[in-house]
Amino acid sequence: MTSIRGVAVTAALAAVLIAATSYAVRAGTWIEPPMLEPMVSGGDLPPVAERLPASPAKADLDGTVQTLGEHGGTLQILMGRQKDIRLMTVYGYARLIGYDRQLNLVPDILERVDVEGGDSYSFTFHLRRDHKWSDGHPFTAEDFRYYWEDVINNEDISPFGPPKVLIVDGEPPRFEIIDEHTVRYSWSSPNPYFLPALAGARPLYIYRPAHYLKQFHARYTDEAELAAKVAESKARNWAGLHHRHDHQYRFDDIDLPTLQPWMNTTAPPSDRYVFVRNPYYHRVDSEGRQLPYIDKVIVNISDNTLIPAKTGFGESDLQARYIRFDHYTFLKKGEAEKDFAVRLWRSASGSKVALFPNLTTEDEVWRTVLRDVRFRRALSLAIDRQAINQVLYFGLARPSSNTVLPESPLYKKEYGEAWAQHDVKKANALLDQAGLSERNDAGTRLLPDGRPLQVIIDTAGESTEESDVLELIKKDWQRIGVELFTKPSQREVFRNRIFAGQAVMSVWSGLENALPTADMNPQELAPTQQVQLQWSKWGEYYETNQASGLPPDMPVAKELLQLNKDWRFAKTKEERAAIWHKMLSIHADRVFSIGTVNGVPQPIVVSNALKNVPSEAVYNWDPGAFFGVYKPDTFWFAEDRRKMTQ
Repeated sequence: MTSIRGVAVTAALAAVLIAATSYAVRAGTWIEPPMLEPMVSGGDLPPVAERLPASPAKADLDGTVQTLGEHGGTLQILMGRQKDIRLMTVYGYARLIGYDRQLNLVPDILERVDVEGGDSYSFTFHLRRDHKWSDGHPFTAEDFRYYWEDVINNEDISPFGPPKVLIVDGEPPRFEIIDEHTVRYSWSSPNPYFLPALAGARPLYIYRPAHYLKQFHARYTDEAELAAKVAESKARNWAGLHHRHDHQYRFDDIDLPTLQPWMNTTAPPSDRYVFVRNPYYHRVDSEGRQLPYIDKVIVNISDNTLIPAKTGFGESDLQARYIRFDHYTFLKKGEAEKDFAVRLWRSASGSKVALFPNLTTEDEVWRTVLRDVRFRRALSLAIDRQAINQVLYFGLARPSSNTVLPESPLYKKEYGEAWAQHDVKKANALLDQAGLSERNDAGTRLLPDGRPLQVIIDTAGESTEESDVLELIKKDWQRIGVELFTKPSQREVFRNRIFAGQAVMSVWSGLENALPTADMNPQELAPTQQVQLQWSKWGEYYETNQASGLPPDMPVAKELLQLNKDWRFAKTKEERAAIWHKMLSIHADRVFSIGTVNGVPQPIVVSNALKNVPSEAVYNWDPGAFFGVYKPDTFWFAEDRRKMTQ
C-alpha cells in the first residue's frame, strides 16, 4: 500500500505532520480572522477551533518565495463574462487531491489517500475529521454516497451513467463506505486517470453536499412539495431542478455549500460578484491562522475588450485573464502611477494559437480533404512562423508545431520542427499530389466538387491576438492558392458548431499541458474528449461510453486510442515514456493540429500591495489551474491596503 502525501510519503513523516497539527490544537494557537470575530462574539458563528477540521491542512510558507501573512483586505479582479465566476473555483483550487508547484499529487481536502498496489487498482480516501461545508454541516462519507447512488447512478439525473474516467474496461468502480470518514473506490484493472481527474482545473466531483441537494431529489422529498418547487423554478422536471442547483464548479447558486476558500454571496445576473471567506475552510498557516488571508474577492464583470485598459488604470489587483503579450507595453507604462507590477510568466500550452482541422465535419467533401495528411502538411508548411514571432511577439516566442515544450522531459527537437519549416514550394507540391491542382480565374484552388478552396475558420472571437495571427496566415495561404476566412461567434455557439460537425476548421490554443512527464495521462493525444476540436465526434463517442458521437474510422485514431490504453497498463516509467514518444511522434508526423509559436510570455498584473504572488511561474490551465497551484488563499495584502479595505 502506498500512502500519498507527496507523490508518496512515509508513514513516519505522516505521523510527524499529524502530530504537529494536533499540538497546535492542544496549545490553542488557532488565530481567528478579524472579519469573523463579531459573528463569533455575537453567537452567530462558532469559534475557529470548532470550525476547523481536527487535522487541518497546513500551508507550507518557506519564508522566501512565500511568507507568513496577515488577515484582511479585498481583492479586486476583472472578468469578461458572468460565467467567468466559475474561475473562482479554479483559482481557489481546493481539491480532494491537488498538484503542488512541482506538479506532484498531494492530499488537500483529504487527509490521506491509500493506493493499494503499484498499479492503481484501489484508492482509499481518508477525510479530515470534523471538516465542514461552508454552512457548517459535516463533510462526511454520506456526501460521497449521495453522489454515487443518487446522482451518477440515477437514470433521471445521469442517463449516461458514470463519467468515462470512472469506467475501466467497461467496469465501474466498487464503491465502499468504510466508516463515516473513509471511502474506497476499487477496480479489477488499474485506473491511473482517477487521481489526476480529481486534481484538475475543472475537477471530477465525486461528492455532493447531500444535506442541501436532497430537497431537490425525488428519493428524499415529498412528491407534491417537489412538484411545487419544479413549477416555481420552471424546470422541466425534478431532475432538471436538481441539476440546476448541483453545480459546484459554476458557483452560480449562492445557497449551494462549498469547500472553496471563498463563497459567492451574489446571485446572478450581476456585474459585480462578492465572494467572502469560507468560515469553515480547512487550511491554516504554520502559526495557526485560518486561511484564506484575504477576506473578500470582488469579481467585476466588464466588456472583455476593455479589461486591458481597466487593468492598466489600476482597477484589478491580480489580472491575467483577457490580457495578452501585446498589451505588455501599455501595461508597463502604468506601473509606477497605478502601483502595480507586470510580471511575465511562462505559458505552457503547446501552441499559443493553433488551427484544428475538423476530421469529423459533416461536410463529406471537406472531411475527405481534411483527412488527407498531405493537405494538413501543406497548410502547415505554408505558414511563416518566424514572421509571426517577429511581428507579434518581438522574437520572444518559439516557432513550433503544436507539441510539448523544451522544458518537458519528453521533448524532442524533431517534434517541434516536423512540417513546421516555411516551404511554399513543397506545400504547393503536396496540394497538387492531393488532387487539388485545379484553380479558378482568381488562382484559388478548387475542391473536388468544384467549390473554391476557402477554409472557413471558426473562432470564439475573444482575442485580437488570434485575429492578428490568422491575418498573417491568410496571406501565407494565398501563396498556395488557399483562401482563409473567419467565422466569429460566442464561445458556446463556437463549441456547439464544432460538436455538431458544422465547422471545417477552428482556432484555439494548443496542447493544454505541454510540460508533461511520462507519469502524466497522455489522453489529450488520443480522441477521448468532445472538446478536442480536431475530432470532436470521436471524442464524444469515447467520453459517453459509445452512447453518442461517432466511432473513430481512421486507423491512426484507433492506434492512438490503443496507445492511450497501453499507457494505463504500463508497469514502468520507461514503458510509459516510450508510449508518450510514440504518440507525440504520430502527432508530429500526421499534423492533426497546426501550431504556430509557443513559449509566449503571459503578462500577470499584480498590485504592489499583494504579497506571495510568484515573480516567475507557469501560467497553465491543467495542470496548474492558472493561479490555483500557487495557492491564492495564501496571498495577502500589506498593512496599508488591509486598513484601506476594512
